[in-house]
Amino acid sequence: MIESNVDAARERTLPRPRRTSLVVSLPWRLRPGKRSIALALLLAGAGIAAYGTGFSYRPVTEVAMTTGTDPVPKDLPRLRSQRRALEATLKQRSPRGTHIIIDQTLNRLYVKKDDETLFEARCSAGSGMVLEEGGGKGRRWIFDTPRGQFKVLQKIQDPVWKKPDWAFVEEGKPIPKDPDERFEYGTLGEYALHFGNGYMIHGTLYERLLGRSVTHGCIRLGKEDLKKVWSAAPIGTPIYIY
Repeated sequence: MIESNVDAARERTLPRPRRTSLVVSLPWRLRPGKRSIALALLLAGAGIAAYGTGFSYRPVTEVAMTTGTDPVPKDLPRLRSQRRALEATLKQRSPRGTHIIIDQTLNRLYVKKDDETLFEARCSAGSGMVLEEGGGKGRRWIFDTPRGQFKVLQKIQDPVWKKPDWAFVEEGKPIPKDPDERFEYGTLGEYALHFGNGYMIHGTLYERLLGRSVTHGCIRLGKEDLKKVWSAAPIGTPIYIY
């Protein structure tokens, strides 16, 4: 009798768990296999809604504060000092005054003054092709543009091209004995800027090919861009090719 009274009291004081009904409406036109997948997904979503995922989430700032770690590296001042020193060294070694930079990868030429780019132009650099002479002579030419630091050594207006041996070998023609047969007019455009070992910045008859690596080693420019380079770059202007 006493136990019955205690049980009755517990039933009166303790709240009974509330039951929740879940009504799911499925489109029964689905095939049986797809219907089972849809039902399983709905039941999984209902379970997550009722009981949660089991994960707890806290703000990042709270995690940082509770772990006691310092997010700022201790050597940050030293790294900043090294960066300032490197930037100062780089600035000292950077070209000053007017200079030309040629990017062979993108076939772009830049005329700069200090850190300012005066203008940019499409150009064509060496193709990298290899030409070998037949007939057992064994001569071989690689049509690359040299990389490194150069300078404008000579400026010529209305330049004339003295064709080297490889030009005749490439055309399949005999190499002439008369030197006058080597001269070709109008091929190099209106201007040429020599920067050593027979390499030049000059014009082209094939402006449609600008932007491609198609030359025998020289740098080709379009007519208008060549005029700009001619005017901007006096003799002695540094040229950087990479």
